[in-house]
Amino acid sequence: MNTVRYFTLLFLGITSIIQAQLPPQSQDSVGIVALKEIQLIGIRANENTPVTFSNVTKEEIESRNLGQDIPILLNYLPGVVTTSDAGAGIGYTGIRVRGSDATRVNITINGIPYNDAESQGTFWVNLPDFASSVSQFQLQRGVGTSTNGAAAFGASLNLETEAPSSETQILLSSSMGSFANLKNTIQFNSGLLQDRFQFSGRWSSVQSKGYIDRARSDLKGYFFQGEYQQNKTALKALFFGGHEITYQSWYGIDAATLDVDRTYNPAGEMYDTAGNRMGYYDNQVDDYTQQHYQFHWNQNLNSNWDLSMGFNYTKGQGFYEEYNDLWATNNLTFGSETQFDYLKLVPYPLGEQVLQETENITQKWLDNGYYVATIGLQYQTPNTTVNLGGLLSHYDGDHFGQIVWGQFLGTAQPNQRFYENQGVKNEESLYVKVFQSIGQHWTGFVDVQVRGIHYSVSGEVAGPSSIYVQDDFFFLNPKAGITFAPSASSKVYFSFAKAQREPNRTDYENGTPKPEKLNDFELGWRIKKNKFQGQANVYWMEYQDQLVLTGALDAVGSPIRQNVGKSRRVGLELEGKLQLGNHWMWQPNIALSRNQNLDFYFKRNGILTALGNTTLAFSPSVIAGNAVVFSPTTPFQIALSSKYVGEQYMGNIDAITSKLKAYFTSDLNIVYRWFPKKGVRTVQGSLLVNNIFNHLYESNGYFYTYDDDWSTPGQITTIEGAGYYPQAGTHILAGIQIEL
Repeated sequence: MNTVRYFTLLFLGITSIIQAQLPPQSQDSVGIVALKEIQLIGIRANENTPVTFSNVTKEEIESRNLGQDIPILLNYLPGVVTTSDAGAGIGYTGIRVRGSDATRVNITINGIPYNDAESQGTFWVNLPDFASSVSQFQLQRGVGTSTNGAAAFGASLNLETEAPSSETQILLSSSMGSFANLKNTIQFNSGLLQDRFQFSGRWSSVQSKGYIDRARSDLKGYFFQGEYQQNKTALKALFFGGHEITYQSWYGIDAATLDVDRTYNPAGEMYDTAGNRMGYYDNQVDDYTQQHYQFHWNQNLNSNWDLSMGFNYTKGQGFYEEYNDLWATNNLTFGSETQFDYLKLVPYPLGEQVLQETENITQKWLDNGYYVATIGLQYQTPNTTVNLGGLLSHYDGDHFGQIVWGQFLGTAQPNQRFYENQGVKNEESLYVKVFQSIGQHWTGFVDVQVRGIHYSVSGEVAGPSSIYVQDDFFFLNPKAGITFAPSASSKVYFSFAKAQREPNRTDYENGTPKPEKLNDFELGWRIKKNKFQGQANVYWMEYQDQLVLTGALDAVGSPIRQNVGKSRRVGLELEGKLQLGNHWMWQPNIALSRNQNLDFYFKRNGILTALGNTTLAFSPSVIAGNAVVFSPTTPFQIALSSKYVGEQYMGNIDAITSKLKAYFTSDLNIVYRWFPKKGVRTVQGSLLVNNIFNHLYESNGYFYTYDDDWSTPGQITTIEGAGYYPQAGTHILAGIQIEL
């Protein structure tokens, strides 16, 4: 830890000395238009970077951007699998890349980490309609290049927000569709004021009743920024975030219920003492507000040097509320949420009874703050580029539960807390990347990152049970590669990258985890011609102590992971974009892979059994996407997009019970633009028919096992169970956008 702090302070000192020694700059040198976001350049890949990546622009997803979350908009990229708890792409959504879940996908917004520091997850529901404020997405598959925040184990996704327009502009957009989906957005650009200032902003409202019963969403999002430009200096301040209220729909359903009632949602059920369902608790919701404040300074120092600094503060606060029904807890879920011990209440006599349990309503809160400072320095000559980057961050999160109501609470105070703990995480990191041209056809790449992390948790978790974590990590993550360009249109690359990452909070709550390690080898070929561009790559990813999803969920619904000894992912990815004549375009991709635990052991029926090589959970061996686009005229376009996801296991023991069936879906997207002569610049109408062939499928689920040692005395029997998250059949979104 001290080593990283020393190098970080040394780096900051060097940049100060460099700036102090630079000669004064003339006022007419590089214009503001040429100023680069150096921090973004440092973490993004380009054609000469020997890693596997895909870029998606705002224009490419604009016709589909009708309220669904970012993972759904990126669903057709190679190796990507997405899912939606509510079943229709609005609310809680998730993304997996190369079989790795969202905790292993590093997300940055303008170079600032977005993954939650403790859970390492990403919750797009907190940033509704954020895609409307993003100019470009870059998905690097595999380890990729060094970035800010936790190391990427499946992919890294970099979001670059849209810069203010130099022209005055107002955009009004609205969409509606199935499940009472409704999105309204207003955006504005001030244009360039006094040749130095620009302002822009967005306000959005997204509402949906969801495909799953009562899976409603009420989301509000906003994005505002101001930019100051003068000569070689650019200053930008951003304020964005959102408030979400979603009815809980993360419980899933079992196979028997799936056959008879796909949209059934057990959340909030209320029963009488005889087990008759009386209704549902109306406020069984997740209610969370997240606010982001960013400040970025970009400075051109001279013809070779550029400097960038970023500062961020993220404030999150909210809860999820639960009605804990006494009959359901004792007869269906067999939990302890109604017990006085769980609620830290003192049993008390009532008549001839001593009360030790009660129906209740609880709220489980998270109140957190995340502080980040980043720095980027770039040196560039015609043959050499050096990027230096660093990060300092501090996170503190207060976790607590309070009792909102109870049938019998005795002497409990209003909103009495029944657990509380605090998590604190500090990170310091530094990376250096060097690109060096070698002759006319070769480019070498070296990338070294050091990360230091200190994580501590103390207090009680729901139960209550004590939690105490004090862990420090120091990771050295080297990467190297080479790119060969046999022609102007073709590039071949090879790279090696090592990644190491720390466990997350849930890992500590469910065991004594170790950090995981990965060696990633990538070999690829990129080609870009007038009517065709494509990429082919093979990868070999060797893991040690990978924290794999077991398929099970803990008491609060978080996925449980466990360290496995050795595991491996090997695959081939192909993607292309082919212009067929003047009106047709074809965009296919396919990812073929083999994902294995090596020499896996499992305790079945009380006996530890060697299962040999088994399939890693949630890792389909075939993922394919396809889009056919027809544009008979400039303003009109129709596209048919299809996605195939092969069968996958939800656990690591190759159990038939844990299989998630393969599925194939198609979406039809129609867009028409027209250009009125007066008053309105453009009008765009969009129609999106999701799952046009009405295929009923499940994109996610859970799997669990437990040992039954009471049914047959002296005998242990391992019982398996599974749950599923159904996705909607055919559903429609239609929208209109007006530019003034």
